[in-house]
Amino acid sequence: MNPRGNPAPLAEARRRHSLNKRARVLTVLATLEKQGKPLTFAAVARAARVSTWLTYAPGVREHIEAAQVRQAHSTPPDATASPPSALSLRTHLEIARQEIKDLRDERDRLQAALRHQLAYQLDAIHTPDTATRADELTTLNQDLTRQLQEVSAENATCRARITALEDDLTAARTSLRRMIRDENLR
Repeated sequence: MNPRGNPAPLAEARRRHSLNKRARVLTVLATLEKQGKPLTFAAVARAARVSTWLTYAPGVREHIEAAQVRQAHSTPPDATASPPSALSLRTHLEIARQEIKDLRDERDRLQAALRHQLAYQLDAIHTPDTATRADELTTLNQDLTRQLQEVSAENATCRARITALEDDLTAARTSLRRMIRDENLR
């Protein structure tokens, strides 16, 4: 918890964001099911632009599994169905544009609320403490920069090691395949 301010607006924004992602997954799931496309957790996650982890989360997983069962027991959609009309496509486009406009408005409102909350928190900090706090933040920033450099170097080392291990694994697999093939030919 932030001792200088109220974390409730940020928590509320995060909760709404999570609910929006879950709703987007369910909407995409319904669309994919209606289109008769194969329903996999990864396909739903890709189409909804969320992590695969979310599709396995409680409250979402059950919907996907139920849709998979329905899809397995239903007849395939009619392949001779006519393509959507131009009017239908324009309507969908207009709906999408309106949703985008609404989402941008909501984003702007949330950014403004966050700016106000941050300004309030900054005003609450006492002036004499500001210099001390700035020094603390500068020191913290330097420490974090140093840690970032160390972790970046370690990351590069680990990536090089992973590449070498992957090469070794590939070579071992190839060698094993050859040994098995030679043994089978005997």
